Amino acid sequence: MADPGGSVGHLERRLLGLRQRLLFTDEPDPGVLQGVFALLYVLDLTLRAAGNGSPLDVGMWPTVGLALTAITSVLAVAVPWERLPPWAVGLLPMLDLAALGLSRMDEQGGGAGILAVVPALWLGRQFGRRGAVAAVLGTTLLLALPSLVFLGFTGVNLSRAVLIPVVAGWAAFAIASALDQVRAGMDVIAHQRRISEAIFDTVDVGLVLLDRTGAYEGMNKRHEDFMRLAYPAGHAGTAGQLGLVYGGDGSTLFARDEMPTYRASRGEEFADIRIWVGNDPLTRRALSVSARRVEDERGAFAGAALAYKDVTDFMRALRVKDEFVASVSHELRTPLTSINGYVNILLERDDLPTDVVAQLEVVARNTVRLTRLVSDLLHTAQNDEGPMRVVREHTDLAAVVRGCVEAAGPAARRAQVTIAVDAPDTLTANVDAERMAQVVDNLLSNAVKYSRREGHVRVRLGTDAGGVVLSVADDGIGIDAADRDRLFTRFFRTREAEERAIQGVGLGLSITRSIVEAHGGRVEVHSQLGVGSEFVVRLPQ
Repeated sequence: MADPGGSVGHLERRLLGLRQRLLFTDEPDPGVLQGVFALLYVLDLTLRAAGNGSPLDVGMWPTVGLALTAITSVLAVAVPWERLPPWAVGLLPMLDLAALGLSRMDEQGGGAGILAVVPALWLGRQFGRRGAVAAVLGTTLLLALPSLVFLGFTGVNLSRAVLIPVVAGWAAFAIASALDQVRAGMDVIAHQRRISEAIFDTVDVGLVLLDRTGAYEGMNKRHEDFMRLAYPAGHAGTAGQLGLVYGGDGSTLFARDEMPTYRASRGEEFADIRIWVGNDPLTRRALSVSARRVEDERGAFAGAALAYKDVTDFMRALRVKDEFVASVSHELRTPLTSINGYVNILLERDDLPTDVVAQLEVVARNTVRLTRLVSDLLHTAQNDEGPMRVVREHTDLAAVVRGCVEAAGPAARRAQVTIAVDAPDTLTANVDAERMAQVVDNLLSNAVKYSRREGHVRVRLGTDAGGVVLSVADDGIGIDAADRDRLFTRFFRTREAEERAIQGVGLGLSITRSIVEAHGGRVEVHSQLGVGSEFVVRLPQ
């Protein structure tokens, strides 16, 4: 399995890389630093000799200084400084200052003091503020004072003798302070990194970071558990690899272009894709996967972040619920079929009183509707996401609406709600009569249930330029705006319904929308909390 590399962020890695490139490490290479000084020292002597007209005429003391610089350079490369105490490497810049002191013991060497900045920076870099103090003392004792003694206490010599330690000390203190700030910043970043890692690994969600090529930049411990289930033989750390990853049904293996990581690596964003990982029924997990793009400062695709939430318990609960609903629906069909059959037998008799026949017709009509509701409940439990089947025929919708209002009458009277109907004598449409009766029943049932005592429900049926329009309005409790987006979701009930203990399972509106959309129509909702609601069904002619 790929090593995720912890949770180091992109910015942290760039800062760490910058630190390395600038030699902001605790042990810079003495050979490199000494080589820089030696080159500058040789350049100084070369320029002096060129000015004298002879390549060998640099004076005795500068030549001794050159020899000392050569010896120091050999020591910088040959000595295993990592085995010595940390302070030992500080001898090298001190020897360089001594070589500069020898170089300035010549009438033409007064300007070489500027090179003291190089060993001073070395000392400040290596030892911080203590190194800066050592740089001031070294330039004073090894460079400034000997030159004064050799060249005399003139104004120019005195100025150089004072300024060289001041400039070298300032440079050493400057780099020491800068490095202190860098180290402090790195300590803060390291602390924040540890906090981020703790949060990254503590959350109960699998997290994955991909770079622009689809390579895994990081993952937390939670996702490592999921990876072991999905890729028991290991994972190469790139998006789109195939493994024990199944679709929402738990049995269909994903192809490469279906893998969430592959889709995310292509810049796609998505939410709540259901997958199963693993093939052992006891240990496999169901996951809900979401992905978001990561963009650079120019807005170009720079990678992706994916979140894997464990929804195994939820998926198993849904399965148990669906199995229970399916079982109950099957059990209800048998008695409903018997009731409907015996009622039809009774209706075939000619010796029944008129009022008994009317009552039996109500029983028959509601038995058919109840059977249809059970079928729809079974359809929902089986997760049939296809369009609902409808059998179209020329139907008098006005008669359907009046029949539904009549069937809702007893419930409305018990709730002390009046129902008013505004519909033409006839209105013919090519629809499924039973399904449209179910739509009107559902809307009327909701309007009555959510109305107040002595409330009013208004049913209107008509046409406009777009086709048939059916509306059911009430002056009841209304629907909160926060609930409207989920109003047609299966098994969803509004907060008001829960608080008022209004009976229902939350399937009526979901089934209503399925029926209307199967007819090529749509359902609109207009509601104001505390004022009432209106549901408008629009069907094409």
